[in-house]
Amino acid sequence: MADIVGMLDELQQKTRKNPEWQEAFFQSREAEDPLAEFCRLCRGLGYEIYEMDMINAGEDFYASMRRSTNGGGENSPKLAGEDDFYELFFAGLEQQLN
Repeated sequence: MADIVGMLDELQQKTRKNPEWQEAFFQSREAEDPLAEFCRLCRGLGYEIYEMDMINAGEDFYASMRRSTNGGGENSPKLAGEDDFYELFFAGLEQQLN
């Protein structure tokens, strides 16, 4: 599997400097299936990112975080939002715009 986190980071950096890309990505949030539209845009820009890649990357990251917290047992605290790279991508863009 490709380094989704690295690709998203690179794409986010480039999008911050490109108003047309920003507009396209923010408009994608209004699509019937926002994640699919987001990934379609990514692929159109040369980043081979698919929905399952995003989901798996988030789940892998979250599982890794849980294992490192309290020994990773069932009593580990819930880490809200730490597994959603889609939302983190937009949060980074919005932070730059504010």
